[in-house]
Amino acid sequence: MVRMLLAILLATCGVSVTGGWVGADPGDCPPNCDRIPDSGWIEPTAIPLYPVYHWPQLAGLAVAAVGPRAKFEEECATPPLPGDPRVFAVGARALVPQPDRQWQLQVQVMHWRGDVTQGGQSALSTIRRAALALRACQLTAPATSPSVTVDLPDRLAAVISVGAKRVLHQYLIAQPRNSTVVELAMWASVPPAVPWPSVSDPQVFDAMAAPLCTAYIGSCP
Repeated sequence: MVRMLLAILLATCGVSVTGGWVGADPGDCPPNCDRIPDSGWIEPTAIPLYPVYHWPQLAGLAVAAVGPRAKFEEECATPPLPGDPRVFAVGARALVPQPDRQWQLQVQVMHWRGDVTQGGQSALSTIRRAALALRACQLTAPATSPSVTVDLPDRLAAVISVGAKRVLHQYLIAQPRNSTVVELAMWASVPPAVPWPSVSDPQVFDAMAAPLCTAYIGSCP
């Protein structure tokens, strides 16, 4: 079954992409730039459970991430695939660790420089690949129990239980107009010390996407 999954992903998600590097200038830039502007990160106040954890500004924690993989891929033991467009993306990761049973936070921003049409295809392909991998999570990691709550061409959300050990809330959004993908992942050992809040998936998606319109000048109507 895992070999079948690999064949499906390779057949449906192959794209052509271009490379990039992470620059030091935090200023905003056009959609075809080769860095992650500081303004491209989700506002801490918009991250779930901010009233409890008072999340910091993520740009100050960000480090370069080469070929970044989403948190769910670790839990699902998703195998690496040839032709993954993320290998060619400019990537940055911000991680906020917490003590056991508290909610951990990971946010990643991936951007493809160059032609926006081509980069936008890479961003959407990344979401398609993620959706297929999530659907196959129980095949690659039988102890997991994934529940996909949103599966659209440009956004994906899921809750994944890892046996009786952890629970993961996973969000991914693509904005093809500026060739960018954002991941937000929050997880905790069970039972979590703080209950998960009542927050809608669209609310989280909007908060993840909004900064990109500022960061990549002229990329949004």
